[in-house]
Amino acid sequence: MLLKDKRIFIVEDNMQNRIVFQMSLIRHGAAVDFERWGQGTMLHMNNLSRIDLIILDLMLADGISGFDIYDQIRAVPKYDHVPIVAVSAMDPAIAMPKVRAKGFAGFIAKPIDNHQFPNQLFAVFKGEQVWYAGDRHLS
Repeated sequence: MLLKDKRIFIVEDNMQNRIVFQMSLIRHGAAVDFERWGQGTMLHMNNLSRIDLIILDLMLADGISGFDIYDQIRAVPKYDHVPIVAVSAMDPAIAMPKVRAKGFAGFIAKPIDNHQFPNQLFAVFKGEQVWYAGDRHLS
């Protein structure tokens, strides 16, 4: 199992996307927790024994930006080393430069490719960055 024993935390406000991500990741051995993002999210994260990777949507409800959330997560020393991957429907030509500049470990365009998605995250666990804009892989 590609993601065996990995704990992945998903910040995604769309229930359908969360289910798709969760099914794909669990099938490959990952433990998955998720939040829509709100006041209780950091508390939820802090109550977990560990988080190995964070999947972060960039366009969330209520005018909250994934970039702002990235800053909030990075402000907590416990999460300094945890890779954060943006998984978003935002135009990759606009999002990727911003995501790179912020220090994300990668960008994966929605809709995800269920076959590639676990492999993309596995690459991040190996220390690689993943820049994927749909049907073309950017490095």
